Amino acid sequence: MATSTFRNKNEVRPKKGASDRRRRVKTQKKRLISLGMPEEAVQKLQVDEIRTLLRHPKKVERQYAAQ
Repeated sequence: MATSTFRNKNEVRPKKGASDRRRRVKTQKKRLISLGMPEEAVQKLQVDEIRTLLRHPKKVERQYAAQ
């Protein structure tokens, strides 16, 4: 390894891969479904919407338990 890349951590640190990202989204969708959200509704959500909903899981659970 060259000295320049050894000193620059940003050059050598691991990057997020597409497969890791897909795996995270898949598990997050499963979490929303287990909280009571309909599967059709989960499939229509964007990734950022999924993460926003999972910040407050109790609120999501209450919302869909009432329906």
